[in-house]
Amino acid sequence: MTTYDLQLSRPRVLSELVAVRLPLGARSALLVAAGAGLVGLSAQLSVPLPGTPVPVTGQTFAVLLVGAVLGWQQAAASMAVYLLAGGLGVPWLSHGGSGFGGATFGYVVGFVVAAPVVGWLASRGGDRTVARSVATMALGTALIYACGLPWLAHSAHLSAGQAWHLGARPFLVGDAIKVGLAAGLLPGAWALARRFRD
Repeated sequence: MTTYDLQLSRPRVLSELVAVRLPLGARSALLVAAGAGLVGLSAQLSVPLPGTPVPVTGQTFAVLLVGAVLGWQQAAASMAVYLLAGGLGVPWLSHGGSGFGGATFGYVVGFVVAAPVVGWLASRGGDRTVARSVATMALGTALIYACGLPWLAHSAHLSAGQAWHLGARPFLVGDAIKVGLAAGLLPGAWALARRFRD
């Protein structure tokens, strides 16, 4: 029995159910690249809000899914690729932007923190039920804010309260919807996977 077959017999995250017959290194590289690409693509779903430098994007939703689906190691690698490639010039940050720095770059740093935490929790069942998924995704979202808000405050010379009002408060309802969507999708995907495996 190969390592791949052993993964399939006791999958911990959804990506272990992807039936791609490749050497594990190549398979991991493909999944890492796909995760970074998904976040980069979701960043282009970007809507500016008046009065704040932080746009509404699909990134946080993609980051939470990538973390849960890939597990902590591949999620960490995927978000590191996204951050480094975007910082070095790949135009896949929000609004097709690139480069290190800027008022919203702290949120991207937060992706590198949040995705592996979500992945670690998912590998321990944190995405198997709606209630656990909500808790896992809410924690991931909080970690993104925890990195993004101090960066925003520092780079835009704002107080903590001003950063909260510009960089978090307008997005709370949208992020709650994203958490709810992820919390519905992930347990459903596991239930579907179990049906096909049984």
